[in-house]
Amino acid sequence: MTFEKVQKILAEQLELDADEITMDSSLVEDLGIDSLDFVDIVMSLEDEFDTEFPEEDMAGIKTVGDIVKYIEDKIQ
Repeated sequence: MTFEKVQKILAEQLELDADEITMDSSLVEDLGIDSLDFVDIVMSLEDEFDTEFPEEDMAGIKTVGDIVKYIEDKIQ
């Protein structure tokens, strides 16, 4: 369920087909996310999951799976 929500947000923000986004997708290499995109995505994720993601925690996020794991660890 978390993956599907993240996938939907990424697809909307990046104007991609959700089917192109997998847990292994690299944010930069596969999805073409730049730093501005990343800030917008983090804000959308914070709204969706009603929590804050500190900037220092986001530094290690490289893949969609990293986002999902971070959110699942944070909201449990």
